[in-house]
Amino acid sequence: MTTTDGRRPTAEEIRRAPKVLLHDHLDGGPRPATVIELADAYGYTGLPSTDVDKLGGWFRGPSRASSHSGSLERYLETFRHTVAVMQTADALSRVARECAEDLAADGVVYAEIRFAPELHIERGLSLDEIVEAVVDGLRVGAGGTGLHARVLLTAMRHQARSLEIAELAIRWRDRGVVGFDIAGAEAGNPPTRHLDAFQYIQRANGHYTIHAGEAFGLPSIWEAVQWCNADRLGHGVRIVDDIAVDPDGKATLGPLANYVRDTRVPLEMCPSSNVHTGAAASIATHPIGLLRDLSFRVTVNTDNRLMSDVSLTSEFATLVETFGYGWADIRWFTINAMKSAFLPFDQRLDLINKVIKPGFDALAANSTPRT
Repeated sequence: MTTTDGRRPTAEEIRRAPKVLLHDHLDGGPRPATVIELADAYGYTGLPSTDVDKLGGWFRGPSRASSHSGSLERYLETFRHTVAVMQTADALSRVARECAEDLAADGVVYAEIRFAPELHIERGLSLDEIVEAVVDGLRVGAGGTGLHARVLLTAMRHQARSLEIAELAIRWRDRGVVGFDIAGAEAGNPPTRHLDAFQYIQRANGHYTIHAGEAFGLPSIWEAVQWCNADRLGHGVRIVDDIAVDPDGKATLGPLANYVRDTRVPLEMCPSSNVHTGAAASIATHPIGLLRDLSFRVTVNTDNRLMSDVSLTSEFATLVETFGYGWADIRWFTINAMKSAFLPFDQRLDLINKVIKPGFDALAANSTPRT
């Protein structure tokens, strides 16, 4: 079941829609040409190719080392190249600026861009210098475009710097940073290892999201929600393991799924990426369809625009094609995302009432009729 309104949005119409992006990794979205130019400028010789098309194809293609391997671990291996060329303030600022430009061109009006400062210290930058470079780059790239770009600071879950990064996030609050995150391979690295960081953020009245339920199952989600009190769940795909669907299509929710839905915990879903990492077998079988029908607080995101060869427009267009969604569905996902953003309430409300709802109303009134 979907909530369509009799019109099928085209990709170009979706591009013009005022969209909201909550889960996008800075080091997962550089332009291939930029990666090559930065590698040349800073003497990095490890790229698989210095041809723009070939390098882009390597990141996006089904080769052994590429991102589309069906394995989260292999997917993450590709980041060694993008991170390697993002080790100076100029490089970080450039990638952030181009990120904002690309999102604005894709019709995104609000975005939370996440990255792990601890991965960018190889050339001697301090953590504060790293954050400053990214915040400045996003500000310049978003200037005059209508995009409101903010930053989430990520700690790597297999390392021991999460409290330090949490303190960094609070230090930069109100200067472009709106929250905290942990990321990396889930198996063997439960979120409870970083409980002190989450408690620090809570005591400082901050916000945080946790990568959980992507490559690991319900225990990861349960810990993130019940032990760590996550404001949002990064991916959360495996919540479907707590939902039973009978042959007649009736869904019965288990206690954790009920809790997540009842308390409106936002799910930052990234359909294409989830297929590429093996979290879902295909878009058609992705849990987003069921979770949308069951009215979970689902949002649609890109995760890594380079590695998964996506934009927010293409993600929505894929969902339209796969599930038959119309403007009502895309608007629902978008308002879910804006409600779940880490902006102050009045700013969220302004964007919903003054930008998102009027933008969707205008597009729905003039879109191509469904055939």
